[in-house]
Amino acid sequence: MSATGEKHYSVRGMKCGGCIAKATEALSKLPGYVGAEFDLKSGRAVVKGDVDAQAVVSALTGAGYPAQADED
Repeated sequence: MSATGEKHYSVRGMKCGGCIAKATEALSKLPGYVGAEFDLKSGRAVVKGDVDAQAVVSALTGAGYPAQADED
């Protein structure tokens, strides 16, 4: 994945802007992280950058939002 790559995830438990801030803070600590977009209604996230998918799942789950990488 290039530095501008992106991967999609299913994320549970996110309900508000505070949840997005907490999840973003957890992801920002990962090497290669560029940014993320969250859709609270659909429970979906798009993480941008050259970030290991399992690290993203671990970071989001550790922040209290169980996540799973989508199959590409």
